[in-house]
Amino acid sequence: MKFAIALVGVLASACATTGNAVPRPFPGATVASAPTRPGPDEERRPSPAPERPVAAVAPVAPVAPVAPVAIDGYALVGTALSFRGIPYRNGGSDPDGFDCSGFTQYVFARYGVALAREVREQFRQGIAVDARELAPGDLLFFSTTDPGASHVGILVGGDEFVHAPSSTGVVRVEHLTATYWAPRFIGARRVSAPSNGSQ
Repeated sequence: MKFAIALVGVLASACATTGNAVPRPFPGATVASAPTRPGPDEERRPSPAPERPVAAVAPVAPVAPVAPVAIDGYALVGTALSFRGIPYRNGGSDPDGFDCSGFTQYVFARYGVALAREVREQFRQGIAVDARELAPGDLLFFSTTDPGASHVGILVGGDEFVHAPSSTGVVRVEHLTATYWAPRFIGARRVSAPSNGSQ
């Protein structure tokens, strides 16, 4: 028991200060002190070696946000067109078979863009594009089976787009101005790739 009380006393004294202790400066800081006159016993002792300053570390600059990079729409369209004739497959997202959003997701992934899997989610990505300012590679959205965005394709250029429609069974090119597609068109989105270092 006496040992335990003695141990507590030693530990408690290690944390206590007497009030005349001088806190050490932060590493690398220099503290100017007034010159003192050594006492008679101190004159014979060698002076202690000065503390070596710690090298200063340069502060890390915050990383600035990086703007997305525009995708080469013509290259993306070339990739999309290379899949013409691939069969439609509900839930498909690879060259064994595509559904509409699986097709766009697969093509855009080749350019470092992670599109959502569902049409409605893809319709919320990127920025809205006015129908008079469409460019190759823009995503085109249609309301076909349900209200709102339920089908998606990729603009080839002019009024042509490539998509994976279930009605014809294969990835193919169609006209945006066709009597079926024109009244069902509800909007377009332009998606950019993340720039290097931000992925």
